[in-house]
Amino acid sequence: VHPLWQSPLTIPGGTRQSPINIQWRDSVYDPVLKPLKISYDPTTCLHIWNNGYSFLVEFDDSTDRSIIVGGPLENQYRLKQFHFHWGAINEWGSEHTVDSKFYPAELHLVHWNAVVYPTFEEAVMEGNGLAVIGVFLKLGAHHQGLQTLVDVLPAVKHKDTIVEFDVFDPSCLIPSCPDYWTYAGSLTTPPLTESVTWIIKKQPIEVDENQLEAFRMLLFTSDGEEEKRMVDNFRPLQPLMNRTVRSSFQ
Repeated sequence: VHPLWQSPLTIPGGTRQSPINIQWRDSVYDPVLKPLKISYDPTTCLHIWNNGYSFLVEFDDSTDRSIIVGGPLENQYRLKQFHFHWGAINEWGSEHTVDSKFYPAELHLVHWNAVVYPTFEEAVMEGNGLAVIGVFLKLGAHHQGLQTLVDVLPAVKHKDTIVEFDVFDPSCLIPSCPDYWTYAGSLTTPPLTESVTWIIKKQPIEVDENQLEAFRMLLFTSDGEEEKRMVDNFRPLQPLMNRTVRSSFQ
């Protein structure tokens, strides 16, 4: 078990935990769902950090310069960070699945409700505090936008390393197709709080084998420790309970 999971979990046995398996047929088309509007300012990008579980690309969230609005959301939400989850091999790696199918990786763009909450830390604790866009990665063509990021990864190979990474527009990692599923869920890492409106894009983005392999070269461990490769950093699927997954498309 990764050390992240060794401390007692804060919300065991909640009723809206994530990730889940999305059953395409069981999702309910909701004509009220609006298109999601994404407006990111590339200059709000700050740095990349290996936190020992994934690598986080963090943003200046002190103002409304990088936001999302619309979709299932009642307020606008500010971009805080994005990160990925991936497998040791291409047969698995994503946190969510669609009709029980895994993708090799999944991107999460984490936003918080700065209209209602004064800080990110407070938003994490509340039901409508966070909105996370999930994007599946599938094996295919080289992804030029992702490559800028991949090129920097060797600099954050070890846990607790951080490098400056400014001027990056994460909207290049979001598929052009507007279709998405949405449901009420939780963070997939401790504290597992049930504060997330999930927006899972139907269409995956394509990345190539070398780009996925670059993720797998990162380490869970600090410099000087016995090397443990950063792979399989995803949480197992959680029961749907009484939730409905809505879709923006028919």
